[in-house]
Amino acid sequence: MPLLLGVAPFGVIYGVVALQSGISPLAAMAMSSIVFAGSAQFLLAQLVGAGAPLLLTAGAVGLVNLRHALYSASVAPILAHLPRRWKVLLAYLLTDEAYAAAIPHMLAGREGGNSPHAHWILFGSGFGLWSGWQVATLAGVLIGAQLPADLGLDFALPLTFIAIVVPMIDSRALLASALTAGAVAVVLAALPYKLGLFVAALAGLAVGALLTRNAA
Repeated sequence: MPLLLGVAPFGVIYGVVALQSGISPLAAMAMSSIVFAGSAQFLLAQLVGAGAPLLLTAGAVGLVNLRHALYSASVAPILAHLPRRWKVLLAYLLTDEAYAAAIPHMLAGREGGNSPHAHWILFGSGFGLWSGWQVATLAGVLIGAQLPADLGLDFALPLTFIAIVVPMIDSRALLASALTAGAVAVVLAALPYKLGLFVAALAGLAVGALLTRNAA
């Protein structure tokens, strides 16, 4: 529930930003239903608004979503016993917030072996966030038509991710990785098509991996 309260304004602002970027209300709603990835949707809306080439847009969105492969790898051993239809459904519902809410309980339930009900934890968090995201996007689409186009509400994206990431930083490697990525993102903020964000992510990963390897 606390994450849902935080995600709802994020969804509203996405709806507003999508309309301000020239995306139709129907396409904005379809993106929330089909893609269901807040950061990718924000990036896609911004790149569409900037007139970025299709290939670059597709690559950028794919790169942003690569982190979901790490989430999937993390929960795969817990969900290995499920039939394919369950795995497909949970893969669709797997987001940053759903993973952050579910993984502590799923890992705690592994003591003494995998719980046969662990998938319901991820499903509950994912479906709750999905439902809230659809309602919030609809609210943003309805509100967005009444707001001026230069309101600049896209600041909500970095604020949301800061709120998600900061509580997870519990080691020197993670702290150094986050600070490096943040510093590089600021330095390279002027690069076109948000390329500075991708370079910053790679720099953060490199620093985190180097410090983790040295500490091992």
